[in-house]
Amino acid sequence: MGHREDLLEGAKSCLLEKGFARTTARDIVKASGTNLASIGYHYGSKDALLAQAYVALVENMSGAFDGDDASVIEGAPGSLERFRWVWTNIVGTMREPGSVWRLSMEVMTIDLPEVREHLSRAQREGGRGLVAMLMGVPEEEVSDETADTLGRFYLTLMTGLIAQWTFDPGTAPDGDALTEGLRLIIESATKG
Repeated sequence: MGHREDLLEGAKSCLLEKGFARTTARDIVKASGTNLASIGYHYGSKDALLAQAYVALVENMSGAFDGDDASVIEGAPGSLERFRWVWTNIVGTMREPGSVWRLSMEVMTIDLPEVREHLSRAQREGGRGLVAMLMGVPEEEVSDETADTLGRFYLTLMTGLIAQWTFDPGTAPDGDALTEGLRLIIESATKG
């Protein structure tokens, strides 16, 4: 691995251990075995590096959304069964010790334009990935319009879920509760 990759791995480690606000450039250098100048050279700033490290951590979580065996996907694409299965797997990642989702709540409150810009660009792709998983299509087939509508809807659901699990895991919904809520919405919306 080169300095760029070492820095990214060190930053991911620091984010999980200390969070965004408490991680210093020196922490990253110590965790990565690199030097301070490498941060500016490869990423421009500590905050830009931490933003990229956060996105990488979230991207690594997407494999867990498929469950233990990605070849066994429950429910037809777009079905309530698929919705329940995917959200049950997502909730499972929130139960894990050291979950990246607690870090997400901190990242949402950071008011650094450089970080917000980087994370804003990543949002569309996150929504695109959720649509692909739930609708059973390859990510490259999810249009920008769908990513910006259905994908944002799923991201809104995800953000609320993260907030509830961070605030009180004992009362936060699971995949079954979310699916029942969606079923009630569909039922209400389709009443003649």
